[in-house]
Amino acid sequence: MPQMAADGRETRVPFQLIEVDGPSMVPTLNPGDWMLVQHGARVRPGDVVILRHPLQQDLLVVKRAVERRGGGWWVLGDNPYNTGGDSNVYGVVPEELVLARVRGRFRPLSSFRAEREAVGRRQLSPAALVSWSFSAVRPVLADRSLSKRLRAR
Repeated sequence: MPQMAADGRETRVPFQLIEVDGPSMVPTLNPGDWMLVQHGARVRPGDVVILRHPLQQDLLVVKRAVERRGGGWWVLGDNPYNTGGDSNVYGVVPEELVLARVRGRFRPLSSFRAEREAVGRRQLSPAALVSWSFSAVRPVLADRSLSKRLRAR
């Protein structure tokens, strides 16, 4: 994430592309999707964010920032079947470990093909290509209803 300037100082690029690896954010983000992230963007409840894992800080994870609690963020994955690896395990994530906000996602044609082959459809019809083109690029929006539901518990 950080870049090194010619004089050795650490600098940040405002936007970056990062590949999704893992199912914790399905259906919002699928493994193989690419995310457009913005460093330094204001984080609000419901936003999808990139953060350093609090217990293993060389690991970057993507989660949904549910609510601000005691100087940090309570984060959860969107996939209800992939438990663990969120604030239910490691608690509140300190503000300084939240690195960027996810602005959009790109679904490569190769991952779309792999999904179709998994269900036995090897050929891409014109209708399938049109379907991919409409779903390939989309913004990743804050899910306000999710954060309200979780606060109500």
